[in-house]
Amino acid sequence: MKSKLVFVVLFLSGFNLIAQQKLTVEEIYSGAFRTETMDELFAMKNSNQYTVLNFDRSSRSMQLDLYDFATLQKINTIVDSKNFPELADGIDSFVFSKDEKQLLIANNTNAIFRHSFTADYFLYNLASKKLTKIASQLQEPTFSPDGLKIGFAKENNLFIYDIASEKITQVTTDGKKNSIINGITDWVYEEEFAFVRAYDWSADSKKLAYIRFDESQVPEFSMTIFQKELYPKMETFKYPKAGEKNSEVSLFVYDVNSGSSKEVNLGNYNDFYIARMKWTNDANVLCAQVLNRHQDNLDLLFIDGTNATSKVVLNEKDKAYIDVTDNLTFLKDNSFIWTSEKDGFNHIYVYDKTGKLKNQVTKGSWEVTAYYGLDEKTKTVYYQSVENGSTIRDVYRIGLDGKNKVKLSSQIGTNSATFSPNFQYFINTYSSATQPTIYTLNYAKDGKQIQSIIDNKALADKLIKYNLPAKEFFEITTEKGNKLNAWMIKPKDFDANKKYPVFMYQYSGPGSQQVDNKWNTANDYWFMMLSQQGYITVCVDGRGTGFKGAAFKKVTQKQLGKLEVEDQIDAANVIGNYSYVDKSRIGIFGWSYGGFMSSNCLFKDAEVFKMAIAVAPVTNWRFYDSIYTERYLQTPQENASGYDDNSPINFVSKLKGNFLLIHGSADDNVHVQNTMQMVEALVQANKQFDWAIYPDKNHGIYGGKTRIQLYNKMTNFIKEKL
Repeated sequence: MKSKLVFVVLFLSGFNLIAQQKLTVEEIYSGAFRTETMDELFAMKNSNQYTVLNFDRSSRSMQLDLYDFATLQKINTIVDSKNFPELADGIDSFVFSKDEKQLLIANNTNAIFRHSFTADYFLYNLASKKLTKIASQLQEPTFSPDGLKIGFAKENNLFIYDIASEKITQVTTDGKKNSIINGITDWVYEEEFAFVRAYDWSADSKKLAYIRFDESQVPEFSMTIFQKELYPKMETFKYPKAGEKNSEVSLFVYDVNSGSSKEVNLGNYNDFYIARMKWTNDANVLCAQVLNRHQDNLDLLFIDGTNATSKVVLNEKDKAYIDVTDNLTFLKDNSFIWTSEKDGFNHIYVYDKTGKLKNQVTKGSWEVTAYYGLDEKTKTVYYQSVENGSTIRDVYRIGLDGKNKVKLSSQIGTNSATFSPNFQYFINTYSSATQPTIYTLNYAKDGKQIQSIIDNKALADKLIKYNLPAKEFFEITTEKGNKLNAWMIKPKDFDANKKYPVFMYQYSGPGSQQVDNKWNTANDYWFMMLSQQGYITVCVDGRGTGFKGAAFKKVTQKQLGKLEVEDQIDAANVIGNYSYVDKSRIGIFGWSYGGFMSSNCLFKDAEVFKMAIAVAPVTNWRFYDSIYTERYLQTPQENASGYDDNSPINFVSKLKGNFLLIHGSADDNVHVQNTMQMVEALVQANKQFDWAIYPDKNHGIYGGKTRIQLYNKMTNFIKEKL
């Protein structure tokens, strides 16, 4: 009887494996497993409400709906695109006026680079329900605080639109493509300092401060755009590579009434960046964050809006580099909240209006990963951190005095929050490696859940038939003693007595993280698809990655790709010694920085790696932009060995394994030049390899069937070579 029972169990388990539905690249990269989200979730400032941008499939229209934080009930629809022919193409984005009685609506959006775009903008009055077109293809329009005017940029110049008269005043006139930009950042600022709008209104709406970029001396980069035309066209833009000339930046204050501008005296600085700029709560005090070119010295300046003089109120220095954030928050008395890594971990500090330190709000051997805001009534700060482990995120509140800390999130994984304006409630967004994203309403006082909003149960139910493998989190200790976060995905029918090939995935860039406990990305489903085909996937975050303190993150300074490559090789050696791993069949894959890494790993140690896939890789750090590269390596003139000793293009002669190299021809970020010169180096080294160029595709390599074709190509390469 016992033997029959064993047979039945084995038979049924085998049946389950046969019945397990297989994942496909087509499903994964056509969005079959997307989670339901709260699109454009925006907490209002003046009422205890929030907005969500919804899409009505039946009418093919979009609605900006208003909800009550306390009840989650819909209050009304602020605007419905189907009521306005001008919005027939939908609502791409929106911006409220300070009093939240007016709305700027964008549609017909055309992307420029990663963050920047132009769009047609409309002014919508919530009371009268009147929609007025301001102009076509503007950039970054913003209401003045009094709601009477709108600033915007167009064709490298700044303008002011008067709402009552509908009159447009031109603030600057010298804007010119590839020469002068007013109020909008240049390419490298946008990409590496992650902001586009480089102008701001004073609190009394009487002044407009803006950064002027003179990029006339910056070297140009050109890309061929093929499309389907008889003759391709050239797209040329300014791109400062490491060690080359940057834009010369200057800061101006424009007086709206007089129509005159004053330049802020920054004569004490040479070859510098204005990494952030905004007005304080004092209508006559502008602040700017000025970084030296090495990015290891930052001055926070307070600037008099009348005479344009400045003084340093806070200075930060670092042996490696300083990360710029958007966390600077001014209180009513112009004291301010600031985040810094100066004690070795990213924490929250509060300073008075003169720049004198009042208190370090958070402390400990862990990082603050997001600053959500301050409730000035109760003097309570809200934030996200990795206090309970670098791979997870929790939401907290703490007194401005650093006391009475309360953990508001309760589930292990990744928690983030959107707080109501009065900090009475928050919408918690939670996911883990086993739980699709859920949205809940919670009390901000104790974190207690009030109500579920979205649970993604339909997706969870859909995935049951796929019987997906688990992502196992663990810590690898290398032979050198380095402890590194990792995860592993094994086949569902894993047999410890078998030998499996291993496919390693990593990014490895400074401050990044791939080993975190959150719900699946499209790549995760791909790795699970590979597991269904008999592969183990492993991801390791080596030294230089983030959220484990400044020392761990900044240890790679001046030698990008040295310790990171060492850690991937060492981790592969550890994994290769697992009893169930075929150490002769280990491959590695990465995109962008990860492609730089996977190339280096294969070239520098083909004894460990049988194959590598590199997508859009940096192959020579001399080809990459000034701000990013010099932050970690300084200039090539100062640190030639730091560039050359770790750039894979210099090690092609060592290639032994199988190599697939992929790039988009219209990559404005990591130029296809990287791949073309690597290809030539490989050819001249008489090395065989595979490669693919995707015409007119940028750094993300997507659009139409592109991702499906790309991931099928990579899948086939893995199956053939690993």
